[in-house]
Amino acid sequence: MYKLLIRPFLFLLDPEKVHHLSFTIIKLLSKIGFSGFFRFLYLIDDERLEREVFGIKFKNPVGLAAGFDKNAKLYNELSNFGFGFIEIGTVTPKPQTGNPKKRLFRLKADQAIVNRMGFNNLGVFEAVDNLKKKHNVIIGGNIGKNKITPNSLATKDYLICFEALFDHVDYFVVNVSSPNTPGLRELQDKEPLTALLMALKHENQRYAQNKQVIEKPILLKIAPDLTDEQLLDIIQIVEDTRISGIIATNTTIARKNLKSDIVLTEEKGGLSGKPLTSRSTEVIRFLSENSNKAFPIIGVGGVHSAQDALEKLEAGADLIQLWTGFVYEGPALVKKINKAILAKS
Repeated sequence: MYKLLIRPFLFLLDPEKVHHLSFTIIKLLSKIGFSGFFRFLYLIDDERLEREVFGIKFKNPVGLAAGFDKNAKLYNELSNFGFGFIEIGTVTPKPQTGNPKKRLFRLKADQAIVNRMGFNNLGVFEAVDNLKKKHNVIIGGNIGKNKITPNSLATKDYLICFEALFDHVDYFVVNVSSPNTPGLRELQDKEPLTALLMALKHENQRYAQNKQVIEKPILLKIAPDLTDEQLLDIIQIVEDTRISGIIATNTTIARKNLKSDIVLTEEKGGLSGKPLTSRSTEVIRFLSENSNKAFPIIGVGGVHSAQDALEKLEAGADLIQLWTGFVYEGPALVKKINKAILAKS
């Protein structure tokens, strides 16, 4: 029904406006009693789908990636579509409007999206207020720095977000791989990245000790555009800093073999969707094989079918996330993936 009736209408409208419209519709339908209907349609409750990864038990391995519910406004409603976990953010210490509009583009011929949103969000403390609602889904907190913060002071921004979210999320994701904040990807270099992750690790230990709770898992989200040498550096950094795992991958700045109009393909920003499927899986396989499966990996990038998800799991991913595939395929994709996983178990 989504692809036949709903998507054609939504795709007539501006992508960013559709995003806000979808939030309004989902929230309204949930308020008038459709939550149970959504769970009936899309949720598979089966113990065989449960996964324990970095000390957290997930009801199923299919999650919603960061960028969809940036301000933690709709995580409860979105969980009714069958997701095993929801990642909010990217949040920054101060609210910021992001890059000038228009900044979100559909490449329908490629089943892809180009975005240059630029960490638009209402700030970490707004997200904290929203996360105080009761919820029964695993929540990840994706954290970043403000655009105006120089890289030399970036660690402070990440620590502010970490401290604010500590009591409200189940795991953290350090985002240094978005291509839409000038200079951000420079933080992926070995020296600054190691320093940033060590600072977060020390704060994690201090907070856990003071609050007499266990440390929160910290994951690093990486770009698909890293070379093999850089990926080997990432493996070494994970070992040195003892963070909990990797999310592979963020959007790409590459523009290879696209079918869409050149006016769209040349838009600046990160490309997500089907063109990223193979590269994301390659990165997962490289990390898994070259680390001897030393750490968990969440696979994201171009998951538009159950087969795409299975390939990432076979390549070494422990969990899967959707974003662009959710937009193009609809919530039925979550159920299809979980059914395919059950069929393989």
